[in-house]
Amino acid sequence: MFSADFIRKVTRRALLKSSGAGLAAMAIPTMYPSSDVPVAVRKGRIHQSVSRWCYRDLSIDQLSEYAFRIGLKGIDLLQPEEYEIPRRYGLVCTMGYAGGGEIASALNDTWNHVRIEQAFRANIPRAAKAGVPNVITFAGNRRGVSDDEGARNAIAGLNRVKKIAEDNDVVICLELLNSKIDHPDYMCDHTAWGVRVIKEVNSPYVKLLYDIYHMQIMEGDLIRTIRENIQSIGHFHTGGVPGRHELDHHQEVQWDAVMSTIADSGFHGYVAHEFVPSGDPRASLRAAADLCDV
Repeated sequence: MFSADFIRKVTRRALLKSSGAGLAAMAIPTMYPSSDVPVAVRKGRIHQSVSRWCYRDLSIDQLSEYAFRIGLKGIDLLQPEEYEIPRRYGLVCTMGYAGGGEIASALNDTWNHVRIEQAFRANIPRAAKAGVPNVITFAGNRRGVSDDEGARNAIAGLNRVKKIAEDNDVVICLELLNSKIDHPDYMCDHTAWGVRVIKEVNSPYVKLLYDIYHMQIMEGDLIRTIRENIQSIGHFHTGGVPGRHELDHHQEVQWDAVMSTIADSGFHGYVAHEFVPSGDPRASLRAAADLCDV
């Protein structure tokens, strides 16, 4: 099992700051797996993906090839220079980083708006060209700002960039995160706050990234919340609670029921697995894919 120190170090924040040189050094294949490779056949009600940062011991090529074999649709949370890699394996980058700020410093501070807009103007067209349907952004930490002021700032920031998304057919997803354990002081830590922002921006190209792991910690009440707010949700992440490990009997979310709720809602986006495996990463990912294939 991975140590607590390892889990703290292997985070999306670390990936956000990873060097371009390291990414460029990864080998890019010339073709995706041959037709004789066995591929799992999925029911297709849940379009599953996997978050790259949880599998740092695998290259993107290795992760993409395995995801293809077990019937996943894509790889989540790639940098712009990595967008094209999953396509070599018949997959897509289901959500990309595009310069939407950092977790602690983003839309709820107007100081960040120009920087985010400039990055989106450069990277959202790049995402569109690579077939990336979603890019991620964040609220930022409160830092003494009221939730009301922060919401108004986030709305203003998203209004600046929504036309970029609309013109390129790419959805900007604002992530819900817990402020109790993983991201102290993060502002978009309750569904109601996020839904207020999304509704006031009022664009089909600005949605929430509903992270089931984070919202189970903050709110629980997952099924009712998803049903009532599905129109504001553009993407989902998974993760076992507590611990952010496998989706199994050691944690508290009833995944088949949650996935059935998502599928029954008519949601056509992606559900990306974002847990840190505590055992064999490939076996853990396949077990999660099987469990969520409702």
